[in-house]
Amino acid sequence: MDEIVKRTDKPRTKQSITNDLRALGVEAGMQVIVHSSLSSLGWVSGGPIAVIQALMEVVTEEGTIVMPTQSADLSDPSEWGNPAVPEAWWDEIRNTMPTYDPAYTPTFQMGRIVETFRSYPGVKRSSHPNFSFAAWGKYRDTVINGQPLALGLGEQSPLQKLYTLPNSHILLLGVGFDNCTAFHLAEYRLPNQTYKERHAPVLEDGKRVWKSHQEITFRDELFPYIGESLEDTMYIPKSKIGSATSRIIPFKKAVDFAENWLTKRDAYQGI
Repeated sequence: MDEIVKRTDKPRTKQSITNDLRALGVEAGMQVIVHSSLSSLGWVSGGPIAVIQALMEVVTEEGTIVMPTQSADLSDPSEWGNPAVPEAWWDEIRNTMPTYDPAYTPTFQMGRIVETFRSYPGVKRSSHPNFSFAAWGKYRDTVINGQPLALGLGEQSPLQKLYTLPNSHILLLGVGFDNCTAFHLAEYRLPNQTYKERHAPVLEDGKRVWKSHQEITFRDELFPYIGESLEDTMYIPKSKIGSATSRIIPFKKAVDFAENWLTKRDAYQGI
């Protein structure tokens, strides 16, 4: 018997997930960025489609659902470590890697819910070859349009759009704070940054171009500690969606807290 079936007391359904989302505090008209693990929910009748439809029913078209649809594998092979490839392959990989296309480029290690959502009817995906987002609902175009290639999770990104929109929240659906992409926005706001060059294949004037762009060095290994401190400081609603411990967090408060936490840490360490 499948391990997920063994640890599920009864099937999860669109309706049961809908009920659980509402019990957690997800509401119509919210802007919600969703980070998810399908397997953590237990056995779901309809799989990722049931989860997406439940989210849409609860948030409604008066709200917005956003998911990170990253494709970090469209990058320079010299940066790879999971897994690494031989250096002798690098030039051939650079010369032959397909360009990013929001319509069909798959996500990379983002999970089945995200991979299904990116091409779901009514969903639009942003243009960034590594750090794209997909969105559905009232502010879909506002969130998705205009994401820059350089500093792609910073002040012109979908994360910043969510920061400024009313009633924006983070939904951690069976995942921890290590998945909380919103904390990256806080990183960009720190005064002292380490930058590096990233590369990706993109279309430019109809031609394939191996494009370089500047990005900060992320410190997502700190995100679980930020989340732990956040929960110690303010009330974060937490309950089960199916089998999955889940949280709903005000977006702006989370980003502001993370910025303050990182600023204090860097000052203590003399950065």
